[in-house]
Amino acid sequence: MVSISGSKKLKRQMAPQFWGITRKDKRFVITVKPGPHKKNHSVPTAVFLRDMLNIVTSLREAKTAIYSGRVKIDGVVRKSLHHAIGLMDVVELQDVTDVYRLVPTEDKLLKPIKINESEKSKKLVRVVSKTTINKGKLQIGFHDGRAIISDTKVNVGDTCLIQIPDQKIIEVIKLETGCQGLVTRGNNAGRIGKIETIEEGTFILPKRVILSLGDRKIEIPADIIMPIGKEEPIIQLK
Repeated sequence: MVSISGSKKLKRQMAPQFWGITRKDKRFVITVKPGPHKKNHSVPTAVFLRDMLNIVTSLREAKTAIYSGRVKIDGVVRKSLHHAIGLMDVVELQDVTDVYRLVPTEDKLLKPIKINESEKSKKLVRVVSKTTINKGKLQIGFHDGRAIISDTKVNVGDTCLIQIPDQKIIEVIKLETGCQGLVTRGNNAGRIGKIETIEEGTFILPKRVILSLGDRKIEIPADIIMPIGKEEPIIQLK
């Protein structure tokens, strides 16, 4: 059988802070394999269960839960210890009533929050690419690696509320002035503010957004802003 390329482990000192792992334990920790999210912006399933949720106490217990198909990510059973769980992913666990969504907070890049049962089939995804294909249809690429073919008119930077696991677009939130924006990375990760102005990119500078955060305004790249609603988030983010 052909093996998947890439190392299956990572030195603990090199692991992202938001994983919540102990630094002075064993030398290595398992890492994420190539998948839907970037390595530094995601957490492997086993680490998520053991160190973030603390519902298992060891890697052996995590293996038992994952290999037996007790973990669903975005409505799909995942049986890999190394599957990358990232921004806005919804995690369900068999025999556990709580449903979790990973969101950025002011102290961590990603943190699991408990959400209502009615929201487990909804997810926000940011549009990162679009390509026109046959018969005028669009192939839309999202931040979590998925791509769908649709007639929906969207632009790069917009956010789509989709139904999972069907991948049906329910609503489109445009990246425009006046809407609420969530900062997904950087020093202001997790903060929600009103988009005041959108500055188009130049040869030197990327596309930027002026975001109002309470009594101050900041200018940040548009690619780390996710529109989440007009007046308030359309799904639970706190």
